[in-house]
Amino acid sequence: MGKKKNEKKNIVPLKDLNLTSRFRFDEVMEDPQIQKEMLSIILGREIPLLDTSLLEPGIPDYDELNNSCMIMITTFDLFGYGKYCYTFRPRCEEVPECILEDGTIRIFLNTKGQNRSEISEELAEFLYYLEHTTDETARQLCSDRIRRIHSKVCKVKASEEIGVKYMQAWEERYYAIQEAKEEGREEGREEGRKNALKSLIEKKMRKNKNEEEIAEELEESVETIRAMIAELQDETA
Repeated sequence: MGKKKNEKKNIVPLKDLNLTSRFRFDEVMEDPQIQKEMLSIILGREIPLLDTSLLEPGIPDYDELNNSCMIMITTFDLFGYGKYCYTFRPRCEEVPECILEDGTIRIFLNTKGQNRSEISEELAEFLYYLEHTTDETARQLCSDRIRRIHSKVCKVKASEEIGVKYMQAWEERYYAIQEAKEEGREEGREEGRKNALKSLIEKKMRKNKNEEEIAEELEESVETIRAMIAELQDETA
């Protein structure tokens, strides 16, 4: 019990979470205006946020599909080139200069980039802020958009309702992990018992004991012993 109590003390308080935390990021991004602010920073232009599908109902022409952009933010350099931002568009493997103009773009942002002079100052500040989501950081930054994002972050941090939601989510995750660990230990114990039984069966088989004799001596059913012997034979085949 003492160990579990100590493990539960390891929970990071909601007020100390950075925006790299999935929970805090999701809560902040519930606000459409914040979505707009972040996209404008990342894409480097003012983004009008419209709730719309990729293709309007009743339009059969796939040439009319809206452009789509997948954005992933990581706290490590996924590709190892020291870039803050990696942008991908579909290319032909046989003809690299042939780009498929289907409007699909994939952007990978890296908070550990080293090419600050190659991106906007606002994006550099934003990526820094993601890992240092504090009042002090927000005061030092020049971007009004980031300040507006921080204002939302502060509201999330101060919300009692979201605080309860965070604790519930953490508890669910904690007990799911504990359950998985216990299942693993139980499987390990069962596997250990099975291996020990196989070892005993092998020894008795070397003494020319038959299935019935082995079952009686080990206090197991004949069916269990027969199945174990079949497994041993498969392993040595």
